[in-house]
Amino acid sequence: MTGPAADIFSPVDDDGADPPPPRPRRRRVAVWVAAPVAVVLALLVGVLATREPASDRVTRSPLLGQVAPVIEGETVDGNRFDLDRYAGRWVLVNFFATWCVPCRREHPELVRFAAEHEAADDASVVSVMFQDDAAAVRRFFQEKGGEWPVVEDPTGETTLAYGVVKLPESYLISPDGVVQAKFTSSVTAARVDRVITELGG
Repeated sequence: MTGPAADIFSPVDDDGADPPPPRPRRRRVAVWVAAPVAVVLALLVGVLATREPASDRVTRSPLLGQVAPVIEGETVDGNRFDLDRYAGRWVLVNFFATWCVPCRREHPELVRFAAEHEAADDASVVSVMFQDDAAAVRRFFQEKGGEWPVVEDPTGETTLAYGVVKLPESYLISPDGVVQAKFTSSVTAARVDRVITELGG
């Protein structure tokens, strides 16, 4: 195109140089988008940093503040067990199975907790077997340690009474027979001791 009309549509300036391209607006938009995202991420990191780790968590349960459900039955060693005989001391009731990987991982912590309270005899561990074989449980304790009672639950009545959802789960019962805390995932000896201390034990 030539003539005056061509000058109107020409991309060339009067000095013959191409005009500078328009400044991109993307950078400014990116800043406005990135700022809120950074704030959200910072808040999320703060929450995750202050929450209890999954392996050391106390959770809610309708049993809290209630008298502990009865635990009676035969142990894997053929002895009779009755939770009422443990009145006057703290009891950590642990639901587990030898095929449960988190259960195997937390076992040394249970051994540690039992050993630390053995001399004072102020706290004990009791395990309830879930869908497992008594012989396998006996072998597991022989290999990994632990001398507390392991109660069989062939009908699942005890597991149901405690509302167990996923293994492992542990319930801390105070000397007066009341459920004071529920631990999910892998419990630690230190965490149980802290809860006992917080409860005035």
